Amino acid sequence: MERQTLYLFNSLSRREEEFSPKVPGKAGVYVCGATVQGKAHIGHMRSAVAFDILRRWLEKSGYEVNFIRNVTDIDDKILRKAQEGGEEWWALAYRFERAFERDYSLLNVLPPTYEPRATGQIPEMVDLVEILLERGFAYRVPRGEEGGADVYFDTAKWKDYGALTRQGEGDEEAEEEGTGKRHPRDFALWKAPKPSEPSSASWQAPFGRGRPGWHLECSAMSHRFLGSDFDIHGGGLDLRFPHHENEMAQSLAAGWPTARYWLHSAWVTQKGEKMSKSLGNGLGVEEVCEKFSPWALRFALGSVHYRSMLEWGDEAGREAREVEKRVFSFKDATERFLGRAILQKEAESLPKEALPKKFSSAMDDDLDVGTALAALFDCLRSLNSSMRSGGAREELEGPILSAFSMLSVLGLSPLDPAWKKAEAGDALAPLVEALIGEREKARREKDFEKADAVRELLKGAGVALEDGKSGTCWRRLNTEEIK
Repeated sequence: MERQTLYLFNSLSRREEEFSPKVPGKAGVYVCGATVQGKAHIGHMRSAVAFDILRRWLEKSGYEVNFIRNVTDIDDKILRKAQEGGEEWWALAYRFERAFERDYSLLNVLPPTYEPRATGQIPEMVDLVEILLERGFAYRVPRGEEGGADVYFDTAKWKDYGALTRQGEGDEEAEEEGTGKRHPRDFALWKAPKPSEPSSASWQAPFGRGRPGWHLECSAMSHRFLGSDFDIHGGGLDLRFPHHENEMAQSLAAGWPTARYWLHSAWVTQKGEKMSKSLGNGLGVEEVCEKFSPWALRFALGSVHYRSMLEWGDEAGREAREVEKRVFSFKDATERFLGRAILQKEAESLPKEALPKKFSSAMDDDLDVGTALAALFDCLRSLNSSMRSGGAREELEGPILSAFSMLSVLGLSPLDPAWKKAEAGDALAPLVEALIGEREKARREKDFEKADAVRELLKGAGVALEDGKSGTCWRRLNTEEIK
């Protein structure tokens, strides 16, 4: 189906709906970010890449995007791991927050408009709990001798509980004994401090000392930075229940209309099993990038439709590496044909209307990246053929810029500074190009022994040469290839 405007699959209605923002020309997006209890694995980054592509397409479509991605920097696991390691909980959280930031940057995920930490929004969370208590949708359970309290959301009082996922079973706390819950489905809005926890991990509130529950945080932060009835709420598929179900219930019960569109990205699996920290099969970004470049990893994570499961294995990485060779070879050829300055200056400024209709229609069809990539590769093949056959510069400049603009939408433009490492670095480039020149001269003079010696010299330095009809391209070898 050819789309003219953006349609997104809304998890709430379970169908594709035309995107109609609250404010014309603007898009408010809230994405559940990291719980910084440990390093990121590529499952986390799959979600980050998916919503980065959404953001880039919204911006390419002319929207001013307010993109909020939170950091959960306090929860049970953070406190437990800090205690086990003899570390301050806030130091552990910040250390892993920085690790997430490095991985986002490595994979060219754009920084959010704002990235609030849960601990920085405690007053807003206290206000939300008070509203729910006053409205009769929450109840208090006193704990400890220092005025601590648990506060639970009363799911029996909220008749629409389960609207998002069509289920109403209990969450991860349902089997705990002695909680004081009225019903197994009820979830914690506020948690009293435990004797083993440091005093710095709790705050005083009118209803008792404690700290926020996980679900409470996102309702308070999305409302604080996007207001009621904002446009898009995103997150991984595993967050639909109980997190997003509970988040929706408490927001609506407080009188806050919540997101118009709920989007969920699917998991990364390994041998058919969901990748997660709890299962011990979470591959870290740095670990994967020992074998494959960040560009190749980003391509692999973003090349499958965001609502489809992605099976990770070395084969996926090798296929992405082959695409990387093609794209960077295209960059080298077009730089020789047009010049880098023109490419970098103009490609980013192209509007959506300047892109091939097949690509735009695919992206408007709930971000159908598979069809969009097919349109992109058709364009690259055609342009490579035209440049080799002596096509006119004035005729090819527009389509070339369009190709780089499509790559940019996917976060994969080889002109982007984020991928300089994939190009083997600007400082190395003049030396490599000089040796390639010597090799070309040797080949013209039929001194093939010298030409082979240059190739081996560069290979020993971690640089691979690839000869093609448009000339010789080069790239840095990754760890697996060097071995």
